[in-house]
Amino acid sequence: MVQLYDDERIDFLLAEEDMRIIQSPTVFAFSLDAVLLADFTYVPKTRGKILDLCTGNGVIPLFLSTRSEVPITGVEIQERLYDMAKRNIALNELDDQLEMIHGDLKDMPAYYGNRKFDLVTCNPPYFPTPKTDQKNLNEHLAIARHEIHCTLEDVIKSCSRLAKSGGKVSMVHRPERLVDILELFRTYKIEPKRMRLVYPKEGKDANILLIEGTRDGKPGLDILPPLYALTEDGEYTPELRKILYGG
Repeated sequence: MVQLYDDERIDFLLAEEDMRIIQSPTVFAFSLDAVLLADFTYVPKTRGKILDLCTGNGVIPLFLSTRSEVPITGVEIQERLYDMAKRNIALNELDDQLEMIHGDLKDMPAYYGNRKFDLVTCNPPYFPTPKTDQKNLNEHLAIARHEIHCTLEDVIKSCSRLAKSGGKVSMVHRPERLVDILELFRTYKIEPKRMRLVYPKEGKDANILLIEGTRDGKPGLDILPPLYALTEDGEYTPELRKILYGG
């Protein structure tokens, strides 16, 4: 049995009832964004390899391992989260497929050199670095949510350098950063290919952006139908319920 620290707990990984995940409300607990990215992204099934940047407690590699047999590596800059991710691999007995690196995503292109990935995923910090008096007092949450250690350009530049030609780059972000993302994708030779907006409910503004591009790809963007999270009654929509719980 793996060791738990402080306020950590073990939860079931939603639809994957045979998989569990260590989480902590004060350090890291995965959100809907991670679930949606794991469901949205292209995944190589039996050949290739996957890299997940800003992996947190390793939730996206855990989800992707249910869809693929290829090796999956997660990269996390925070030592506490990296340790949590390592224990999540052990908890689910996935050492043969998953591995974690404690490091800065900006250093990964030099670390890997000519070794490229078929898929690079990322759930990066969404918000610009706040002023000192606006910064979240919880360091773990502040780093996960704000561009303290990496900017959006840092993320996309690293993704581009780590994806092989023809490989995929998949991200989840906020809709208000769409123009920046599209501009940076093309600057770093990632051609936007698929995009989907997620809405809290019909009649509300979108609050989640899912986007995938191809390194050195040809122009042509498919905009998928919108995904609505909740019905008017505040219940999960059938589509979101299927993503979360299967069936």
